[in-house]
Amino acid sequence: MTCPQWATPDRKAALVELFGRCGGFCIYGHRPCSNPAHHYENYIEDVIKYWVADDRARRIAEWCREQQLLHRLPDERGWRRQCFDPVARDQFFNQRPEYYLEATGISGLTFTRVAKVRIPGTHMRLFADIPRTKGVSAHKRRKIRRQLGLAVEENRAIERICQQSVKDFWTNI
Repeated sequence: MTCPQWATPDRKAALVELFGRCGGFCIYGHRPCSNPAHHYENYIEDVIKYWVADDRARRIAEWCREQQLLHRLPDERGWRRQCFDPVARDQFFNQRPEYYLEATGISGLTFTRVAKVRIPGTHMRLFADIPRTKGVSAHKRRKIRRQLGLAVEENRAIERICQQSVKDFWTNI
């Protein structure tokens, strides 16, 4: 048989001591007590309810404290969440790239190639138009992509376009 959560050893001892002090089942000490409102069981229900409410309040306070401590932990989302010293903050910003290339694809509006770029430190996403490369036919470009993936010159061109669009973004803000 398991005991309820409120039944700690100290509380059990308090109930036994109360029962012994009351002289049995009547809390007022009447030996043959015919009044059921005086019985020990009715009196201890309020005491137990108080203990249960006290335990609940303690658990809620512990949970709130745990949440506060968890949300103070440093995470890897940047210097705003951590306690960086100035040197570490400068290093963080120097090592952070100017942009993150998230995807390249075809625009559904203009049917031209675009690159999706995320700017770190903001919630901004830019879409940069990628112009067609000249000098190589479409058939040869497709063949190179099938065999090698994206061509090196094409990667450089996309990086250059993304850097320019990010630079334009920061100058226009």
